[in-house]
Amino acid sequence: MRVVVLGDVVGRAGRRAVQERLPGLIADHGIDFVVLNGENAAGGFGITEPIFQALIDAGADVITTGNHVWDQREALVFISRQERLLRPLNFPAGTPGKGVGLFTARNGARVLVVNAQGRVFMEPLDDPFAAVAAELDACPLGEQADAVIVDFHAEATSEKQAMAHFLDGRASLVAGTHTHVPTADHQILAAGTGYISDIGMCGDYDSVLGMDKHEPIARFTAKIASTRFSPALGAATVSGVAVDIDDNGGLATAIAPIRLGGRLEETLPAFWG
Repeated sequence: MRVVVLGDVVGRAGRRAVQERLPGLIADHGIDFVVLNGENAAGGFGITEPIFQALIDAGADVITTGNHVWDQREALVFISRQERLLRPLNFPAGTPGKGVGLFTARNGARVLVVNAQGRVFMEPLDDPFAAVAAELDACPLGEQADAVIVDFHAEATSEKQAMAHFLDGRASLVAGTHTHVPTADHQILAAGTGYISDIGMCGDYDSVLGMDKHEPIARFTAKIASTRFSPALGAATVSGVAVDIDDNGGLATAIAPIRLGGRLEETLPAFWG
């Protein structure tokens, strides 16, 4: 099975790039399942229902989120009727929505998608390790699920690496999101789980984390906010990771980054041929 996970979509530029590039990516390379992080899709802050639907229409099978999930207050309402929109699993009990779902890929495989949020340098949510482990116990890889994809939305690389090793052999892929900068440590761990610390963003890299660079520079240099952050609107890069998953057992057989368009050097997985 062939899976693609795309990084945080930032604003209009990121949405446009995904809508332009994702359908061709799926058709040209036989992608069976796509996960996309959409927590910055609405003007850089949160996601609306029309934007959610547009990203699904572009080819995303599941949209994950993170600490910005509630920036658009309407998400508190529509998340309950959109099964393919996830919020971090380890929010407190009673939070609207869900953080995990079992979905069917284009090839008929059962894919468990788990969305969790880290706690280091972030909000003190419930323990993500215990929360993810409980879901994988309830739907084990190779039994109830043919593949397990974990979007771990976290700030600290150490916490992301620890989660990956904690889940090694129990998940097909642990993909880090949140920092918007793609890392070069994609690998298959000892027991067969694919891992990358951060898959980057789908947005304009002539920016500060996808935002117009002038306001962040002003805040760093003068310590005074002059206006709101707003997304950069230049040519965006579609950034993410691809993983091929063994149909027998659900572990990773190959992993590589994806970067298309914009300012970053383009790359596609060599194992796609």
